[in-house]
Amino acid sequence: MAPRLLRRTPKVESPNQAINGTRPSIDAPRPKPRRPAHVPRHVAIIMDGNGRWAKERGLSRQKGHRAGAENIRRAIRAAGERGVEVLTLYAFSTENWTRPRAEVSALIRLIPRFLKSELKELHENGVRLVHIGDLSALDNNIRKQVVDAIELTKNNRRMTVALAFSYGGRAEIAHAVQRIVADKIPVSKIDEDTVARYLYTASIGDPDLVVRTAGEMRLSNFLLWQSAYAEFYSTPTFWPDFDGDAIDLALEAYAQRVRKFGDVAPKVEKAPKSSVGRGNGAKPAR
Repeated sequence: MAPRLLRRTPKVESPNQAINGTRPSIDAPRPKPRRPAHVPRHVAIIMDGNGRWAKERGLSRQKGHRAGAENIRRAIRAAGERGVEVLTLYAFSTENWTRPRAEVSALIRLIPRFLKSELKELHENGVRLVHIGDLSALDNNIRKQVVDAIELTKNNRRMTVALAFSYGGRAEIAHAVQRIVADKIPVSKIDEDTVARYLYTASIGDPDLVVRTAGEMRLSNFLLWQSAYAEFYSTPTFWPDFDGDAIDLALEAYAQRVRKFGDVAPKVEKAPKSSVGRGNGAKPAR
């Protein structure tokens, strides 16, 4: 059995515990676990259902988002225990800026809250944090906290957690094209690998499995380029309730899939070339 990234406590943390502010502790750093062959290297999750979770309990949407933010800790722990190397979490889309101002403000406040409560222990456990999306709309202080967290953890190698905040797949592709033009790459030299190197995800590669909670069956502008050959899994479970058992169900479903990448024969542990950004001097955006 691979060593665990983060310890499971005897009592499973519940979303109600998240609201009340209690949470399990994290073990000291351990060696990077060996990923079983049937476990996807990169899992991306569309974290949906916080509002509906809160409504069912007679709570405000803000408390639903708070419970969802607290569940990030459980998701990282569970994914790490199972050997997932990269976990991308869709926290806030470019379209979410159109939500009511009070809700947007509450969501933005969760960023420094999360960093304050989790960054130290995640860093001690060898977790690298990266951001994908556009931070320019954030307050300077919050933006600095995010950049500082990225800098602090940049050399960690046990697991990578990518937070997609103020992210949109179409905007990402447009931004990549703008950077390619700005770098004056000859048209004859532009191919799929070139575009991949200029995407926000250049340093983490494409997802093998995209999970959406709360039962919806769409990507919602998430990793549009990168998900071309990803397996898709939808669960009716709301994000605050998406725990280790729910992750196990997603991984079991993934293990039953046959990935061919357009070929006749299945491909094992292999993805299209565009999944890895190799250097031409382009730097992925933070």
